[in-house]
Amino acid sequence: MAELRATIEGLWARRDELSPGDADATQAVHEAIELLDTGQARVAELDAGTGEVVVHLWLKQAILLLFRLSAMKTLEVGPFEFADRIRLKHDYAAAGVRVVPGGSARWGSFLERGVTLMPSYVNIGARVGANSMVDTWATVGSCAQVGANVHLSGGVGIGGVLEPPQAAPVMIGDDAFIGSRCMIVEGARVGRGAKVGAGVILSSSIPVIDVGTGEEVGRGTIPDRAVAIAGTRRKRFGGGEFGLPCVLVLKTLAEGEEHDKLKLEALLREHGATT
Repeated sequence: MAELRATIEGLWARRDELSPGDADATQAVHEAIELLDTGQARVAELDAGTGEVVVHLWLKQAILLLFRLSAMKTLEVGPFEFADRIRLKHDYAAAGVRVVPGGSARWGSFLERGVTLMPSYVNIGARVGANSMVDTWATVGSCAQVGANVHLSGGVGIGGVLEPPQAAPVMIGDDAFIGSRCMIVEGARVGRGAKVGAGVILSSSIPVIDVGTGEEVGRGTIPDRAVAIAGTRRKRFGGGEFGLPCVLVLKTLAEGEEHDKLKLEALLREHGATT
């Protein structure tokens, strides 16, 4: 893999010279994308020691080179026609993945065994962990990393972060629940076992506030096992005072408590929130 990485980095350095039809460059880039597609490599991961996101820059570069080296072509799937540069994934049954008609994933994304795709979309470079559900009209953007046993509810938007290549993608921890119509973007992070109520908007700059103390516990990151809902904070501008979005942490669940769905629903109803 080190040799392939060096080749990709060399191609990136002279990317302005590349074009479709460059057979040697295309072969190298396809080898890198195949590593992503089969789960042998990933664009980003958490450092176990520091908890920081480690971005494997050369794999992002490979994705960007793929677009440069791929020509537009017509793709036909049954009665449907598409015009694109990159094909879709295939062989779902062999991978142990369930895909409902209307669901699709691009080549270069990885779906672990047990994943279910309702009519939804997973973009290149993204990774969805074992037994996770990508529900109806949910999208997993380019390079987003979604953990195991995660539920992305209907209409959830997990943002893509492809450029600049060094930027960290959205990270969703194992056992997280993301409520309907949430938008998690700009490299934001949702911790392991966190439960996020419907309609939450989380970007890298949106504050996350503990309702018990009123203190800001971070920006763009919902802590492990937190129960979080959408909120607003008041801010005065020249034209008046307005409400800006924030995320409110209602409670931090104990280990194992995050799996008690009835208790979670009761907590959200108590605060007028939904899943």
